Amino acid sequence: MENEQQTLRGDIYLILSALFRQQPSSELIEFLSRLEIERNESAMQIAWHKLKQAALESNPEALADEYQELFIGIGRGEVVPFASWHLTGSLMEKPLASIRHDLELLGLERETNVKEPEDHFSALCEVMSVLTTDDAELQQLFFNKHIGTWFPSLTKQLSEAKHANFYLAVAELTQAFMTLEQVHFSANVQSNKTQLKIDVKNVTEYEQSQG
Repeated sequence: MENEQQTLRGDIYLILSALFRQQPSSELIEFLSRLEIERNESAMQIAWHKLKQAALESNPEALADEYQELFIGIGRGEVVPFASWHLTGSLMEKPLASIRHDLELLGLERETNVKEPEDHFSALCEVMSVLTTDDAELQQLFFNKHIGTWFPSLTKQLSEAKHANFYLAVAELTQAFMTLEQVHFSANVQSNKTQLKIDVKNVTEYEQSQG
């Protein structure tokens, strides 16, 4: 069961990473449109249902325009998915340097075809996806230090964006899942480790396990 939860968490992080990285592909939209989700009133389930409905009602042209307005724009989009901006008000600041330092300790580096700085929300989700199979304290340290400090500001900005339509559902899912993770990591995970180590080696079930 624990391995299933780890796999599920890793998959959700990758879905969020893909949604923030670029306009959703037709394959991702098809996957979201076919999700089988149990009906209950939890924040996660409601968010999944809204995202599924948004995917069913979407079209590629509108998604392309929406993503352009939200994340690219002319000079800057309505939403800024970088930790430095949300924590300091400027890009390429100390939070980015801190993330790069910790990624170096983890033995992780940006792929050559990726242009965005490492404090992009998508990049951080990808790192967390990798870490879901690693030590619990390591996950807690990275999440609390590099994501938990600013994701509410990001989801608020996205939910209030003028051109947000499909991404309103993305904002809701992001907020619900990250809040669940934050609760999960609020406990003091017991371990002998005191710093990041160098070598990194169904939705309902996950949420219920944290409840």
